Amino acid sequence: MIQTNTFIYEPGEHEAEKASNSYLMSLIAVMAGLPLPIINLAATFIFYMGNRKGTYFVRWHCMQALLSQASLLVINSYGFWWTISVLFGPATITNAYIAYLISAFLFNLSEFIATIYTAIQTRKGIHVEWWFYGRLTNLLCKPNV
Repeated sequence: MIQTNTFIYEPGEHEAEKASNSYLMSLIAVMAGLPLPIINLAATFIFYMGNRKGTYFVRWHCMQALLSQASLLVINSYGFWWTISVLFGPATITNAYIAYLISAFLFNLSEFIATIYTAIQTRKGIHVEWWFYGRLTNLLCKPNV
């Protein structure tokens, strides 16, 4: 799921700290906005916008953190609105609902662990690419020439 690669240059201390903060921002947003999934994406997007003119290493990791939060938004929003429907609407608790909640919890837990690991490694200046998001980030984020 996670692969460490060499980056095209050796990032400096300040770059490694900013890149690591992009992952920490998503973790803080999860804790602050747990019931509302859009909070996580909004906080990571704001951090990305603040660093969009930064160095390639920082932009790359901000983009990867943003993409991971986008997929969490979809998964968590679906679970959130399904739960609202169960609590206040006509829906009932079914095996499919419980299975979805368990799957969403496991996905969130694995993303949480991967984010912590990536934040630590990135802080050390080690370039970490996630399985799906790393390739997508390479397509979307290019070095300034």
